[in-house]
Amino acid sequence: MSSVTRYRKAVPPHQGHQHARGGDCCSAKAGAALALKGADPHQHAHGGCGHEHKPGDRHGHDHHQHDHQHERRHGAGCGHAHGHEHGHEHAGPSRVQLGEGKGAKQSRLQIQAMDCPTEARLIEKALGGMSGVVALEFNFIDRVLLLRHDLPHLDGVKSAIAKVGMQGVELDAGAQAQAPQGHGRRANLLLAVSGLAAAASEGIAWSLGDGRLEVAALALASILLGGIPTLKKGWIALSTRTLNIHFLMSVAVIGAMLIGQWPEAAMVLFLFAIAERLEAMSLARAGEAVRALMALAPETAWVADGAGWREAQAAEVAVGSRVRVRPGERVPLDGRIADGHSSFNEASITGESLPVDKGPQDAVFAGSINGSGVVEIETTAPASGSVLARIVATVRDAQASKAPTQRFIDRFASVYTPVVLVLALAFAVAAPLLGLMPWHQAIYSALVMLVIACPCALVIATPVTVVSALASAARHGLLVKGGAPLEMAARIDTVCLDKTGTLTQGEPRVTRVAALDGGDESTVLALAAALDSHSTHPLAKAVLDEAARRGIAVPAAEQVSELVGRGVRGRVDGRALQLGSRRLAEEQGALTPALAAELSRMAEAGEGALVLLDGERALGVLAVADQVRPEAAATIARLGEMGVRAVMLSGDSPQVAAAVAAQTGVSVAHGGLLPQDKLRFIEQLQTGGKVAMVGDGVNDAPALARADLGVAMGAAGSDSALETAGVALMDDKLSRLADLIAHARRTAAVLKVNIAIALGIKLVFFGLALAGVASLWMAVFADVGTSLIVIANGLRLARRV
Repeated sequence: MSSVTRYRKAVPPHQGHQHARGGDCCSAKAGAALALKGADPHQHAHGGCGHEHKPGDRHGHDHHQHDHQHERRHGAGCGHAHGHEHGHEHAGPSRVQLGEGKGAKQSRLQIQAMDCPTEARLIEKALGGMSGVVALEFNFIDRVLLLRHDLPHLDGVKSAIAKVGMQGVELDAGAQAQAPQGHGRRANLLLAVSGLAAAASEGIAWSLGDGRLEVAALALASILLGGIPTLKKGWIALSTRTLNIHFLMSVAVIGAMLIGQWPEAAMVLFLFAIAERLEAMSLARAGEAVRALMALAPETAWVADGAGWREAQAAEVAVGSRVRVRPGERVPLDGRIADGHSSFNEASITGESLPVDKGPQDAVFAGSINGSGVVEIETTAPASGSVLARIVATVRDAQASKAPTQRFIDRFASVYTPVVLVLALAFAVAAPLLGLMPWHQAIYSALVMLVIACPCALVIATPVTVVSALASAARHGLLVKGGAPLEMAARIDTVCLDKTGTLTQGEPRVTRVAALDGGDESTVLALAAALDSHSTHPLAKAVLDEAARRGIAVPAAEQVSELVGRGVRGRVDGRALQLGSRRLAEEQGALTPALAAELSRMAEAGEGALVLLDGERALGVLAVADQVRPEAAATIARLGEMGVRAVMLSGDSPQVAAAVAAQTGVSVAHGGLLPQDKLRFIEQLQTGGKVAMVGDGVNDAPALARADLGVAMGAAGSDSALETAGVALMDDKLSRLADLIAHARRTAAVLKVNIAIALGIKLVFFGLALAGVASLWMAVFADVGTSLIVIANGLRLARRV
């Protein structure tokens, strides 16, 4: 049963997408909404340099650029037809219109008795005709009802909920809901005595016969002690014309008593009460995984107040405050280190178990554990806006959207129960008339069928599995936004990957230095670094980093100026030097056959080239390339073993794309692509199967939205990545992609097994009932056992990825 279900007035329109609404009133299809916060509308492709710039890159000068192209992603200009209907579904929350109005007010009621959709349907019926109630959202984890309404007070709402046997307690804004409460000691004692009485009644009936007075007396005592709550719920279901499990059980029990089967009537009620408690306990375990995520961030923080440090509620700490975190403590809020160095365990955010060393200006996340040193952090987000808080919110919102399998099962169950009920009634009448069995036995078998008509195990099979899988994935750095993306990940057979920042590390490095005309590498690198020392360009940073790595002293440069689109020039130690592209070397007449051959070798290897010139003489060449991720080749190989084909879609030159593909084992690589080209390739691949697109969540946003599944890399530091894709890999490891698909396939396998178990056992007992050999308590045992089996099987996913 879904831990969160939403009932709303209407599906909100998403600009540029068409929505198909159909099916029952509790299901809707919603299009993918593309959300880009602060996305740079330009992507810069440097021909031959092997580097694609990301938004936020700062350009001190353009001396390494040539054949500069601008890729715009504005509206239709990106090649994404925003008026089209996608060939795949984007699952939206379950919604139903309850009334007219704006729903300007939001109120929360905690209803301890509301732990599954059975109660939710009763509440929906109770509030459906109430004027001013616009929308309902059910959170079964916290047992909280969120109302959107236009009412002056909630007295009428509480009264309507009380009429269906539940009590609502209004929660103040920002107040935390109490943990779901179990049954009290008195209720447990009464249930235990009820079970003993039912067992005694059954025992006497077996040994001395059904007709004895003490058999009926013990059975009646058992029903009064432990079965009244179920019978009350059955009466409420009848009065509200709701066909639910409590109604079916009540009919079965009353029918058993009318035909003299007192012991079985008592045992059915007792076993059903036990089943409900076990089911509630098992569902609570699925919710514990989400609550465990919430508990990762501490509730208090030590904040600087001028005179020292004071302890304050984390929710009250303002952005920009300075917070102290000591060794062993969890970071209370997102921020940047203002003072100190330490290592941080960020497993709760990224799933990476190894500590990460950090110092001043490095970002830290709420929920991570400070390892070794005292640090002071300047907060960058409130407690409600931290990455961890957004992960928890995303997981909870994900539970509000039903997976495709769950939507199918809900529709199936809505037909299955009334069909079995009609069949049971028909069998009770037809079997005696046709001479197949006596009236007494036929009615008894029909009552067994009523118990079998309970779809609990079938309905619960999908949501428990999905909720467990989502929470487990979140703990391991895989943020999956609902059951629909999770099920789609299991069906993926082609993965499209961006090059820069996905297959590569996204940071260019100097891979080698070639000295020409009798020079030496150190001198060439020192002179190049001198010309680049005033630049913030990524390639200039690569040159300076390589000089620092080799311990080379960088001389001072004077009169440095930019050669637009070609390079940079300046004076170093009295020599007029230039550093730039092949085009610059051609203009200076320095492109000798030896230099041209060297540049060709670099291009074939997928490397960019920076040529150092002294007038018409080339002093050397620096090869620059974006480094392939260490885990890229192993990940591509693992995907291949899983039957998933990898395709590279890159805006970089075809030579660079081919070189990276050769290093990583990608079978198909396309380079020199504009955004609309990537969309075209994805659409072509979708004709042959399900396609995932893996990118950075910003530059690849149109492709992420168009693919059957969008996967954003390194999402922990990106707001837009958390919003754009269906799945966000919180750390920066490509290997998580294979983990995601494997986890999704395990989830799909568990779902199939659960559904097979639920349907198979019911079919077996339905056949036994038709043959007249199944008893009521056997049917209840089978229903309880099936529910517990599918719950336990689904909860296995909460422990691994």
